[in-house]
Amino acid sequence: MSAHDFLVEIGCGELPPKALLTLSQAFSAGLHKGLQAAQLGFDSIDAFAAPRRLALRVNALQSYQEDTASERIGPAVNAAYDASGKPTPAALGFARSCGVELAALQTVQKDSTEKLAYRSVKQGRKTADLLPELVTQALSRLPIPRKMRWGSSREEFVRPVHWVVMLFGDEVINTRILGIASGRETRGHRFHHPQAITINSPADYANQLQTTGKVLADYQQRKEKIRALIEREGTALKARVVIDEDLLDEVCSMVEWPVALTGHFDEAFLQVPAEALISSLKTHQKCFYVLDDAGQMLPFFIAVSNLDSLDPAQVVAGNERVIRPRLADAAFFFASDRKHPLASRQEQLKSIIFQQDLGSVYDKSVRVAALARFIATQLGAQPDWCERAAMLAKCDLLSNMVAEFAELQGIMGAHYARHDQEPEEVAAALNEQYLPRFSGDELPQTRTGCVLALAEKLDTMTGLFAIGQPPTGSRDPFALRRAALGVLRILVEKQLALDLPAAIEQSVTTYSGQIDVAAGTSTQVFEFLLERFRAWYQAEAVSAEVFQSVFVLKPRSPHDFNRRIHAVQAFSALPEAQALAAANKRVSNILQKQGGDVRQPLNPALLVEPAEIELARILTVKAEETGPLFAAGDYTRGLALLATIRTAVDTFFDEVLVMADDEALRNNRLALLGQLRELFLKVADISCLHTV
Repeated sequence: MSAHDFLVEIGCGELPPKALLTLSQAFSAGLHKGLQAAQLGFDSIDAFAAPRRLALRVNALQSYQEDTASERIGPAVNAAYDASGKPTPAALGFARSCGVELAALQTVQKDSTEKLAYRSVKQGRKTADLLPELVTQALSRLPIPRKMRWGSSREEFVRPVHWVVMLFGDEVINTRILGIASGRETRGHRFHHPQAITINSPADYANQLQTTGKVLADYQQRKEKIRALIEREGTALKARVVIDEDLLDEVCSMVEWPVALTGHFDEAFLQVPAEALISSLKTHQKCFYVLDDAGQMLPFFIAVSNLDSLDPAQVVAGNERVIRPRLADAAFFFASDRKHPLASRQEQLKSIIFQQDLGSVYDKSVRVAALARFIATQLGAQPDWCERAAMLAKCDLLSNMVAEFAELQGIMGAHYARHDQEPEEVAAALNEQYLPRFSGDELPQTRTGCVLALAEKLDTMTGLFAIGQPPTGSRDPFALRRAALGVLRILVEKQLALDLPAAIEQSVTTYSGQIDVAAGTSTQVFEFLLERFRAWYQAEAVSAEVFQSVFVLKPRSPHDFNRRIHAVQAFSALPEAQALAAANKRVSNILQKQGGDVRQPLNPALLVEPAEIELARILTVKAEETGPLFAAGDYTRGLALLATIRTAVDTFFDEVLVMADDEALRNNRLALLGQLRELFLKVADISCLHTV
């Protein structure tokens, strides 16, 4: 069957930069799905995306659908004809439903019965006839939150559509897409080549746009060219350009013909914190900044223009003119903010509502300060520093700099605290309170920062659970799931042995007199936190059985929880693991049938069978060996030692009747099994590992 390349290009007004790549990927996925549903074979799909166009090229798309054979089974032959051989209403009705005469039906063997059947072949349609609808469907499914209308048309799209290219092989598919007649004419760069460009074939599309139209239509090719151009400018400066990938994507989505240019700003602005300068350059001007060998910011920026200017110096000067007042604003805000100590803004926090039921930001600061002091005493931090950091934590929200650059909250607080000669660890904690901000983000480096970040997140979680507003499947406005993962990451990765339920209980007490705390809040918050571990360990390829074995014990310290998980994971790989897990499951079932775990003391005098004497002896030895290890949290070595009791356990069950007729013997053997189970429960319930 013959095949041709297919090209569709939607030319429109400038597309939203932050949405361009998403729209392109969705367009490609939508057409891919449509072609598969239509049973049209093809080799691959190449996507093109630039500010004024979305395009797809389907390579080697077959020209026709395959013919499809179908078979409909009707009534049995003995029910289709009467004794005289005349067709019954059942036969006539079946033929009528198939749209044919009775003579067109055949007979087939089905389920050992001869039945009437109608076989037909549906001829495949021309691909060219199907493509308009497939493209329209793919466009209609694009993730566009708010669509536009233009002119007198009732069509809607993310931006007004100006031209449509539809080529199958060398031929135009004549149709209308989004109200625009299709053709083979595209447009080049708005300034370099605004004239129409006739596309000869889909294979020529990208090359014609680049050589004639001054448009790099391939998104990834354009992105890598921008990266190379920026790095070349940095090399010329003998400096390192910091390339933020999100900014690079945004810039790539704003230009069709990238040209990198280096600009300069007054060195006096370097007295302003680098974060403020960087924010201004990136957010407002979409420029990249440069650092020297020591990592210090240099008074240069690299902008990416969308054209080859005849006078690049004028373009650079224009960028410098726009950037200068932005940096001047930052310098002014920084100077004016430092005229007043950070602590002087505490009182003003009373006017900012944190949450309607949970009070003001000042109220939150007081609660977090009390909780931070409690956590500090548990983790060996400086309680006074932690309390001080909590009271200063939100003060920079009222600064001029943060009012202009919201993303600098915490960062500016740290700068202002240093200016006020607060202890360095207190100052650092003001920025670290927000860490980690996202998955994989860095963690606080200081102990005070860890305490403040924990207290801040726990206060929010406790408060919202207390007023009955936990996150739901579709809503989590306070990002409690992210906060919970942040708490766990800090405690686990920093190896902080915090009694989490105790900290949550303390957080609940800080709300005393302010709100009516819902019953069971502490338990709900603790279990919500531990549940976040489930996805965490799933990502680390820890089995559900291993997770459950620790989860059922609900260790109070997440750091301890993590050590147990890795110990059980290692234990589960041992050859003795399944046998011991099965034995523990058996022990658990036996004890439950007796009304729960048996904790009566073992009477050595009642041990009569050699197998139970040996098991009692080895349990005593292993309890002594593993006790110090478990106390030190070395669960991996402890479980490895317990793995050696497999033979004794197997022999016990093979040779000893637990449920003996003699009540004293029976109870003593149950006590022995209770000791076995308790020994493993010091780490996890390994009966969860038992798989049938």
